[in-house]
Formats: sequence, structure tokens, C-alpha cells
Amino acid sequence: MTTSTVGAAGRASLSGVKKTLFLPCCVALQNSLMKPGNTSASATDAPAQHKPLKPFEAWRLGVISGSAVAALCFVYLVVLVIGLATLPSPDHPVQQPWLALLELLILAIAPAMVALAVAICCSASPERLPLALVGLVFFGMCALTTSAVHFCILVLGGHEAFSGEPWSTLVFSFRWPSLVYALDILAWDVFFPLGALCLAVAVQGAGLARRVRALLVVSGVLALAGLAGVVLGDMRVRLIGVVGYALCFPVAAAMLAMLFQRERGAGAG
Repeated sequence: MTTSTVGAAGRASLSGVKKTLFLPCCVALQNSLMKPGNTSASATDAPAQHKPLKPFEAWRLGVISGSAVAALCFVYLVVLVIGLATLPSPDHPVQQPWLALLELLILAIAPAMVALAVAICCSASPERLPLALVGLVFFGMCALTTSAVHFCILVLGGHEAFSGEPWSTLVFSFRWPSLVYALDILAWDVFFPLGALCLAVAVQGAGLARRVRALLVVSGVLALAGLAGVVLGDMRVRLIGVVGYALCFPVAAAMLAMLFQRERGAGAG
């Protein structure tokens, strides 16, 4: 058998695999992502039995996760204020049990934030979906990094095996410079703003949706601006970023929950 014959047979086999395997998968994925009322696909794009599904589960997930992010962030701010108010001196770190509560709240906020990003992706239009998925990846990276940081602080920060070591403050302390501080900056001043800016593009519409979009952009820009604190070596400048992800983003999450609830009610009607 000649080389050209082998090549032709291989191309024919590959074409058959594409038709029998890849094409049905792509059609099923497209139908699952199509929103109600979307008439951009013609009747020949998919078999007649595949109909666009209303994303009720995505809307429900958006309502639950958006409400959870807003509520948990509010509780976090309340606990933080109490922890700061009970400090023996301004230079003293937050004491127990407030520190442990703060760490646990962050560990709860992180997965709720990822779930909210998933809901945004599932309700995004097909042309905005790729950028929304990029935002989801960045939110996942943010959640993974900050969860690892705060879990280590919660479990190992006060352990006797580390507390007596002279280098422990360079690892577990939130005083610059330290390892956990640098990783937390990576999570919230790099991964978070990139994710927020990408997800903002996926939120379409006027009125409430426009305000959500604006808040996500503002939170992302402010979080990125917090990196100036690292460049200048002044962590007080990083408070600009804290305003972005600790104040603006929870408000955006609450508004997203309202937006998903409104879309869910309209879809049910």
C-alpha cells in the first residue's frame, strides 16, 4: 500500500470519527447552553428532539450563591470590626476566637464565589461564554489560593511546632513581608480582579444588569490598584484593593442574586 493510499484512508477514518463522535457532542453542548428565545440556530443545526432548555438550575444557583457571598461577607465585616475593637493595642493582631471565625468565613466565601461564577457562565450568551469561562478559572484560582492560605493559618498558625520558631512570622504572619501575605495578595489582587473583569463582560442587559456590570468592573479595578501597595512597600495603599473585593464585590453579588431571581421569575412566567 502506498503512502498516499494510507494517508487517504487515515483522513477518511478521521472524518468518520468526527462525524460520529465530535459532531453530536458539539450539538448537545450547544443545545444545553442555548437560552430560551434564542433563534440564532436554524432547524438544521440539531435534531428536532433537542430543544433549548431554560436555565432554571443556573438561576437558582445564582440566587443561592449570590446571597451567600453577600451574607457571608457582611458577617465577615462584622466579626472583623469586633476583632479590631477588642485589640489590646493597635499593633496587636486579631485575637481568638475572632481570628478563627474570620478564617472559617473566608473558607466559606471562596466556594460560594466560585458557584456564583458558574451561575454567570451558565446564563451567559454563547458569544460571551468563552470570556465568562476565563473569569470562572480565575475565580477558581483565587478561591484555591486563599483557601490554602487561610486553612494553613487556621490549622498550623498557632501550632506549637511552628509558634516557637523565629521564622514562623515570615510564613504565617499577615505583616509584610510574609509568605501567606504574598499568596493572599496573589489571590485577591491578581486572580480576583482578572476574574471579576471577565465575568463583568458576561453580564448583559440594562438597568440592574448594567449596575452589576459596573460594580464588577469597579471591584476589579480597585483590587488591581491594590498591587501598588506591593510596589511601594506600603500595605496601607493595598486598602484600595480591599475596598474592591470586600465592599464592592459583595454588593455586586447581592445584586446578582436579585438579577437571577428576577430572571427566574420571568422564565417561570
